[in-house]
Amino acid sequence: MPNLTIPAVPSILNADLHCHSVVSDGTLTPEALAERAKTNGVELWSLTDHDEVGGQHRALAAAKAQGMQYLTGTEISVSFAGETVHIVGLGFDPDDTDMQQGLLATRGGRGQRAQEMSDGLAKVGIKGAYEGALKFVGNPELISRTHFARFLVESGVCSETHEVFRKYLTEGKPGYVPHRWASLRDAVNWITNAKGMAIIAHPARYRFTPNEEYALFSEFKAHGGRGVEVVTGSHSASEYVKYAETAKEFGLAASRGSDFHSPEESRTDLGSLPFLPGSLTPVWELLADRIQ
Repeated sequence: MPNLTIPAVPSILNADLHCHSVVSDGTLTPEALAERAKTNGVELWSLTDHDEVGGQHRALAAAKAQGMQYLTGTEISVSFAGETVHIVGLGFDPDDTDMQQGLLATRGGRGQRAQEMSDGLAKVGIKGAYEGALKFVGNPELISRTHFARFLVESGVCSETHEVFRKYLTEGKPGYVPHRWASLRDAVNWITNAKGMAIIAHPARYRFTPNEEYALFSEFKAHGGRGVEVVTGSHSASEYVKYAETAKEFGLAASRGSDFHSPEESRTDLGSLPFLPGSLTPVWELLADRIQ
């Protein structure tokens, strides 16, 4: 990969390297996402469906048709210190067998988890949640809390999906069921062995103590992780600053992505984020030879 001191791609770039399609829990096709990204001024794009690379070839073709540059992407669910942490992979070979098999195993527990979530909701009077959630699922292997949230909004239990999560789908609520995901080591290894870069997604979302967060970044770096999302849809302006400093502290490159899922649900649209702070090394400088 290019030397960190020789930028191969401009730092000021409208890059959106985190979003989701119907292949996981988004509501738009890869083609519709590409069109929306282009309309919003995105120059470098990545589709990062949860634990899945099945939409990558479609996304690349759609990006090329729109005249955008593209990096392959995924977002892997990881269990760390009792929390679910997400690791974004960028610039990897989507046909890598070990990665595909690892992601398949990670997806495997979602069906049983979904049935248990439905049982928990039934106990508080919300019947048929599993069948209702399935109506919103493009890929049954990836049924998730988001699909249950959409069903509860459709059925009038809540007015919007964020309300559903607060009342029913977070720890201690009737529809919450934990799941054991991949290990941090495995996720980073799948990505790096497929010639990609591993990145900690939206770090401000995790409910870690300062010591636990330090352990996450330390272990991630030790396993070969190389980046962190600094500017992302769920971060505040003060969190941009905090994680810019964290990136410098750990010697990590910085990423930027909206985490867009749906025009109706997402608070941040594709391509609408501020640019990365100029003092950081953007991930795309280190992935220049992987951009298509």
